[in-house]
Amino acid sequence: MQTAPHDLQNYCNIAREAALKAGVILKEHFGKVSASMINEKAKNDYVTDVDKKSEDIIKSYIKSHFKNHDILAEESLAERNSSEFLWIIDPLDGTMNYIHGLPGFAVSIALEIEGNLAMGLIYEPLRESIYSAIREQGSFKNNKRIHVSRVETMASTLIATGFPFRIKDIIDSYLRVLKDCFLRARGIRRGGSACLDLAYTAEGIFGGFFECALSPWDVAAGALLVTEAGGVVTDFKGGNRYLKTGNIVAGTKGIQHEMLKIIQATFTN
Repeated sequence: MQTAPHDLQNYCNIAREAALKAGVILKEHFGKVSASMINEKAKNDYVTDVDKKSEDIIKSYIKSHFKNHDILAEESLAERNSSEFLWIIDPLDGTMNYIHGLPGFAVSIALEIEGNLAMGLIYEPLRESIYSAIREQGSFKNNKRIHVSRVETMASTLIATGFPFRIKDIIDSYLRVLKDCFLRARGIRRGGSACLDLAYTAEGIFGGFFECALSPWDVAAGALLVTEAGGVVTDFKGGNRYLKTGNIVAGTKGIQHEMLKIIQATFTN
């Protein structure tokens, strides 16, 4: 099904309004999260009442405009009606940062149409930064066009990553990759929010980003931001199944290729 550009812009506008509404709640409770508001989903994987409130706000707003669209969200998982439209939502990416009063969290909303990423939006409330991308229309930060870094070697840029806390049996392999990247990059940063790492890669702050064992809502919007900003995004095999595998390598063409070679030397499967 062909989707008109004005329709995609409308979806982006709805995502923007939903994210801004959720951001009000995130800012209101930032620095005020008590132990009674926190639940542990799995080892080192937490959810707060604020995550849930944010998600409810986003879902309700989207459903008020598109009641037949499907939704995949972090805290409530899938609501599927066999629609060709799938909204992929992370209501609070960077929950651990948020719990500890550390800046570095965001709202991430993406839209797939017939299995293809068509729109992505990331809102960083504390900086009032809105990153958005529409397929084949470029990437923007607060309505200004952004582009990945012009640097094409790891030695001249910062690389971002995250730790695979969900799957401990790959930590040794991950640390080998981290060491190799550390020895080649100007520096490595671990911010604690995959969607922001991808947004910062899209605007050229980071030259590249890699992480494994992520979920679709962690990377869907950010991946589109990077590609629409002129970058390259693949899984660890160099393919496009990063939403399914959870393994992602993103960056400028040269840096992404350099990182991918390092990763493939360790992660052969």
